[in-house]
Amino acid sequence: MTPMSQLDLSHHFLIAMPAMVDSVFAKSLVYICEHNEQGALGIIVNRPISLTMGELFAQIDISLKQPELKDLPIHFGGPVQTDRGFVLHDPVGQWQSTLAINDKVGMTTSKDILQAVGEGQEPHQLLVTLGYSGWAQGQLEHELAQNAWLSVMASEHILFELPAEERLSAAMSLLGVNYASLSEDAGHA
Repeated sequence: MTPMSQLDLSHHFLIAMPAMVDSVFAKSLVYICEHNEQGALGIIVNRPISLTMGELFAQIDISLKQPELKDLPIHFGGPVQTDRGFVLHDPVGQWQSTLAINDKVGMTTSKDILQAVGEGQEPHQLLVTLGYSGWAQGQLEHELAQNAWLSVMASEHILFELPAEERLSAAMSLLGVNYASLSEDAGHA
């Protein structure tokens, strides 16, 4: 087994356990973008906010020529830098500020990706959030050891094709577990 210090959960989902008391993360599904010895960075992917893509594009003065994207919700990605946009997308592409998570998925923070989307160019699969979730060195490993999270290899299908309200249970099904069957108190049905 890999030592905890070498654990890399990049391109994994973190599923908040029912006993999660932190209201920011309760019932959340987090996509981990980067995980290394310095810590971890993730995006909550099942928490849409009232802002839509159409409204966001109007606020940043970019025309959105793809009407099918106009009503897509923007998501709350986490409590850090909630005034900044983070775009998860497939394919990775060539943008000014992109973290390539793997050969398919990237996370971009530069405005050029939104300008391209506004023009009807790639990426066509995207999830836009305000804010991100961060863990200091060893913090995520500690939370995993405390059974605060379950982790499972991420699926682009769940990330980009399912509605937000279906993502958590779909990620649980990757583990063969029904979220509703998890108990908040160990040993109590």
